[in-house]
Amino acid sequence: MRLAAAIAAVALPASLLTATVQTPSADAAARHFKSCAALNKVYHHGVGMPGAKDHTSGKRVTNFKKSAALYKANNGPRNPRTGEYDLDRDNDKIACEKR
Repeated sequence: MRLAAAIAAVALPASLLTATVQTPSADAAARHFKSCAALNKVYHHGVGMPGAKDHTSGKRVTNFKKSAALYKANNGPRNPRTGEYDLDRDNDKIACEKR
């Protein structure tokens, strides 16, 4: 009887702990990067819109992070207030693509 109570006492907090831990998604926190070097440190093959295709004459990049929010946060003209740049220079819907 004591063993069952001890197991229940340990199992209940452990189940609550796993239920409350959440991993942050890339879409929830669309992070801005000032350069492709900074973006590629976190997302090694770049960030792009879902369904985007790399415009290249060689082998295409296919393993980039697919996230509309991240792409939109890092695409556009340079903002003088924040210093962020347009990181999709070839306008193929993949920012900072690299193999």
